[in-house]
Amino acid sequence: MTPAPPSSTAAAVTAAAVTVVGIGADGWDGVPGAHRAALLDAEVLIGGPRQLGLLPPECTGERIPWPSPLRPAVPRLLAAHSGRRIAVLASGDPMFYGIGRAVTEVLGAGAARILPHPSSVSYACARLGWPAEDTEVVTVVGRPTARIAAALHHGRRLLVLSAGAATPGEVAALLRDRGFGPSPVRVLERLGGPGERTTGAVTAGDWPAAAPPGDPLNIVAVECRRAPGALRLGAVPGLPDEAYEHDGQLTKRHIRAVTLGVLAPAPGELLWDVGGGSGSIAVEWLRTHPSCRAVTVERDPARAERIVRNAERLGVPGLRVVTGAAPGALAGLPRPDAVFIGGGLTAPGLLDACWEALPPGGRLVANTVTLESEALLAAAHRRHGGELVRLATARAVPVGGFTGWRQAMPVTQWAVEKTSRPAEGAGAGASAGTDGTAVTAGAAGTAGAEI
Repeated sequence: MTPAPPSSTAAAVTAAAVTVVGIGADGWDGVPGAHRAALLDAEVLIGGPRQLGLLPPECTGERIPWPSPLRPAVPRLLAAHSGRRIAVLASGDPMFYGIGRAVTEVLGAGAARILPHPSSVSYACARLGWPAEDTEVVTVVGRPTARIAAALHHGRRLLVLSAGAATPGEVAALLRDRGFGPSPVRVLERLGGPGERTTGAVTAGDWPAAAPPGDPLNIVAVECRRAPGALRLGAVPGLPDEAYEHDGQLTKRHIRAVTLGVLAPAPGELLWDVGGGSGSIAVEWLRTHPSCRAVTVERDPARAERIVRNAERLGVPGLRVVTGAAPGALAGLPRPDAVFIGGGLTAPGLLDACWEALPPGGRLVANTVTLESEALLAAAHRRHGGELVRLATARAVPVGGFTGWRQAMPVTQWAVEKTSRPAEGAGAGASAGTDGTAVTAGAAGTAGAEI
């Protein structure tokens, strides 16, 4: 993602005036000399009450605790103390899920001095003997615990940055619910401090429901073990259809895998999933990378609620669900990097609205099984180019005492990348593809197709 440009606050606060200092559970004793000098010299000390409480009386700067919510207060507090030497306190490494990100987004990259302390993840990996590069990290600080589900893969090691004392129990409950009850769970508290403690390993399935809360400053370590018979969810698009709650309006597994491959999600990109059905395309777009974003538009309220449940269960609760009919419901949405149309193609103006919303380089993929919608895609293919293909699948089923193939409805798919110039050489029956090659009109997929 492109870093946010510095706000007007940066003009009022000089780079030398703001220092972000990491501090650990060991408090002042663990602060190196250069970091101490910045805190002793500061005229203003901003941080959480716990962090401010770790400073000795020798730090004479005005102490200002963060208000709630914190993020909107960052530019206001920095601007309010313009012209003074400001030290912002952070837990551990300020640039690892810390306040350093918010400060640099306000002032601009490099406009604040960052003095890091070892993060809780560094301490946890050291205590557990886990290589940091092979350990997945998920934070639930200010975020739903359901996010953990997307990181659950048999044999993987997972560290969960806790929101408080209740987090370990919530993690254990989620593991049981998602088929990972055999996973050993340990809680590491107050890492690096005099009160440091690591619990013994207890499987999520054996986690006591009435376990007393531990220290709120903790991190949860999970060795992922899938229960026998639990549904296996891979790391690439094409999850089993059984992973979704649906009423038949579901882009089936093989078509879904092809569709996501053509949509080609990249980190930080935003997808519009129009005609969400069960939300499978948006869900699997989001599962490709934690920074991916998606909005799904579904006119049926019951289906919209079902999409929310599917997103939460599959670990992407950040999916935004808009209940309403497109194209009207698209008004005001942030500009997408890619659009998938899985339903409602015959709605007047829908295809044109989605096309106009795309920036140059944006991708549009539309699936259908009806002749009426196929005609619309063929016309769009002639205007804009791209690829028009037909996808067909068949399943082996019993035929008496033998086995035969049962064909699913063929799916017509139009995929195109928007360029700054119109496609060249487009004509009836064939068009210039995005790579400049001629593509004969055929057909391919739809959300809701039973294949």
